[in-house]
Amino acid sequence: MRFSRLISLVLLLQSGGSRTAAELAAQLEVSERTIYRDILALSAAGVPVYAEQGRAGGYRLLDGYRTRLNGLSRAEAEALFLSGLPGPARDMGLGEALAAAQLKVAAALPDPLREASSRARQRFHLDAPGWFRDASPPPLLAGLARAVWEDRCVRVAYAGRKGEVRRTVAPLGLVLKNGVWYLVGRADAGPRTYRVDRIRSATITETPFDRDDGFDLAAFWAERAAEFERGLLAETVTVRLSPHGLRMLRFAVEAVAYRAAVDGAGPPDAAGWVVVALPAESADVAYSQLLSLGPDAEVLTPVSLRTRLAEAAARTVALYRA
Repeated sequence: MRFSRLISLVLLLQSGGSRTAAELAAQLEVSERTIYRDILALSAAGVPVYAEQGRAGGYRLLDGYRTRLNGLSRAEAEALFLSGLPGPARDMGLGEALAAAQLKVAAALPDPLREASSRARQRFHLDAPGWFRDASPPPLLAGLARAVWEDRCVRVAYAGRKGEVRRTVAPLGLVLKNGVWYLVGRADAGPRTYRVDRIRSATITETPFDRDDGFDLAAFWAERAAEFERGLLAETVTVRLSPHGLRMLRFAVEAVAYRAAVDGAGPPDAAGWVVVALPAESADVAYSQLLSLGPDAEVLTPVSLRTRLAEAAARTVALYRA
């Protein structure tokens, strides 16, 4: 445990700059006293770590010092090569850079761990796009990725719902969701998302932009994705479900709708049936979804949907009697 922490401490210091004992303790989740002991242990082992005095001081490594990655376990080395996604990296024009980086990491590993990359590739493969989707990357993706890396504004023409929109965007990041690329960009109204395959043109300008240090791309995306899902589910259907229908509901509706229905489900009756309030995009969508549950789902409201499903059931009975 301590050896792993010492390696982590060296790698933190190797990342550059000086760090106080309090900062190191917070990042490694130990006490400052433990950091002091670990610094002494590293010095005794020959690692050139020293303390800078003064208000902005802290611990740092001697300039130019680098450690080989010989503190990695086999599992850590294999996980390291799994963390790179060659398909998306290639789509963004970073395939060669990723391959070169992996070669350098492999060369720095000790001999017993150098086969980690081939072991990972032989055992795991991520195919991000969904079925029946065009796996070709949007033609403007590589250029947008370059603008994201270089923090340069982009003039885009975007095919919106009400026609083409032109604006200058500060590209904060790119997100790959279910095989679809999205650009998160900051314009006058703040951060918003754009489907990359709907961007008709993108001109990278020479104008740099300043990033907000408090902006978290992953947190922003999670919040917007949740808002999008909630906004789609504009209607509510009251449904009575058998035990089997409740189990099968997860396969018939969206995950967010299933969670809302199950969390708000009433107590089961004597036969085990429960009444749930099911969020739905529309009555038509709910009709298609609940039809798949057959006799294990009974719509109570709205009456129009109940009538529609009853008519479908009657047609089905007539069909099979014939």
